[in-house]
Amino acid sequence: MSTTDGFRADWAQKDFYAELGVKKDASNDEIKKAYRKLARANHPDSNPGDTAKHDKFKSVAEAYDVVGDPEKRKKYDEMRSLYGSGRSGFPAGFGSGAPGGGGAGFDLNDLLRERTGGGGGGGFGDMFGDLFGGRARQSRPRPQKGSDVETTATISFTDALEGVTISLRLTSDAPCPDCNGTGGKPGTTPRICPECEGAGFVVNQMGGAFSVNETCPRCGGRQLIYDEVCPTCHGSGHGLSARAIQARIPAGVKDGQRIRLRGKGQAGENGGPPGDLYVTVKVAPHRLFGRKGDNLTLDVPVSFDEAALGADIKIPTLGGAPVTVKVPAGTPNGRTFRVRGKGAPKKDGTHGDLLATVQVQVPASLDGKAREAVQAFRDATPEGALRANLFVQASGPGA
Repeated sequence: MSTTDGFRADWAQKDFYAELGVKKDASNDEIKKAYRKLARANHPDSNPGDTAKHDKFKSVAEAYDVVGDPEKRKKYDEMRSLYGSGRSGFPAGFGSGAPGGGGAGFDLNDLLRERTGGGGGGGFGDMFGDLFGGRARQSRPRPQKGSDVETTATISFTDALEGVTISLRLTSDAPCPDCNGTGGKPGTTPRICPECEGAGFVVNQMGGAFSVNETCPRCGGRQLIYDEVCPTCHGSGHGLSARAIQARIPAGVKDGQRIRLRGKGQAGENGGPPGDLYVTVKVAPHRLFGRKGDNLTLDVPVSFDEAALGADIKIPTLGGAPVTVKVPAGTPNGRTFRVRGKGAPKKDGTHGDLLATVQVQVPASLDGKAREAVQAFRDATPEGALRANLFVQASGPGA
């Protein structure tokens, strides 16, 4: 016998009628009534921490899953009659088709096929697949990954470049503290959900022979409902919990960038993994520096004479020592100089550049000596030479 058949044979030895406390010839209504009574008395929501009653509830649900379904009950009764009352195991040679154990050998699959009308199917595996293959397995809640959580964090310009660890306070779903997640008013007694009859799911017929099991829309898969819902969570079973976590923001993060922190989201259900936390980073502007990709930007004021005659000027860097930039004679307003390696950090460990843009300043007022110097410059410059080309282009072809 295969391992799978051995497992099913163990199920075959269970007396589901005795588990429900009814006779073998009990009516469907009697079976349903007995199940509801036992399920209500042993449901985990009504008996938190009582392992014995939790196990009893599972056994009762398993029994009702079979004998509560007329078609499955018929096949179960057939299987029990073949099993043989009062025996401790299946007949010798079970499932092998060869003699063994001192008795005449036979193939139980052949016998089952005779009982079910022959054909290619109807064997031992098919019967147990019908009995236990669908509803019992799918009624067990599957592990589910927790929901992802999103939040926003604002950090300084300098912290964005250097990296920083920040503290985040998050609010997420948790079992309601008053009803412990049952959704019912504390002190009230639940009853079996009439929509799914305590199964926790309903069958959605998709057409033809195809159907799927879906979570019961009335009880949400809890199998029980309360006539009076919890006033705190309004029957949802969910509350809110606040928690603080430490999140590392990497160096070089950009404004608006989304950081993913694995496993820092909402807790999973039924043993599932937690979700992820997504942090959208907002970078506060700096009073002096700007940013363009991996480069930092800086507007550098220079005087008229520095731009005209040339000069070596010192400019600041972010978090480092000043550097000297050589401004050539005749530098126009808006020219940008590149200082390599003084920009934002990159993923490969290197740095971008500092882009220093010249802003030629015109003094708002001049004292006597400065005014005389500027007047002398004007006298030495041909009148209108600066704008002469404008008139040429204005009157030329295409004007």
